[in-house]
Amino acid sequence: MPTSELTFRTALDTDVPGLVELIESAYRGDTSRAGWTTEADLLEGQRTDPEGVRAVVHHEASRLLIAERDGVLIACCQLEHRGDHAYFGMFAVRPELQGGGLGKVIIAEAERTARETWGAREMRMTVIRQRDELIAWYERRGYRRTGELTPFPYGDERFGIPQRPDLAFELLLKPLD
Repeated sequence: MPTSELTFRTALDTDVPGLVELIESAYRGDTSRAGWTTEADLLEGQRTDPEGVRAVVHHEASRLLIAERDGVLIACCQLEHRGDHAYFGMFAVRPELQGGGLGKVIIAEAERTARETWGAREMRMTVIRQRDELIAWYERRGYRRTGELTPFPYGDERFGIPQRPDLAFELLLKPLD
């Protein structure tokens, strides 16, 4: 997929409905099964909501990076400045476009943005530890598993309805220098 067709920009309030739809389509329900990043077997319910996306858009230390092709929203990711590092999250690519190399381009742009905007020396993220294929993809991009786990927020349906009792997030990190 040629990167020259992609444009990147920071999300605005007017982007929130499209971002919620994109994120939900990449992670939840039958639509998400068209791609390989689905969490539909692990979680039901919502992945995010307009309030959650709007909070990221308005957070001073955050940026919701949008990737568009011909003016159409096709991917996004959250970057949050946290001192000497940046947090990477809310990463979504339209399910029908997954597997074609777009994710590699977007994560590289996110890393560049974090380095150049905030001088971040490291990128961190949390991934559901049961997502072996996704973790392996991040490892191929230079991220490493830390073994540091955070419990899944059971009982808070804003993050989905767990389909198994052992979910947890693992911290992954990558030096950016």
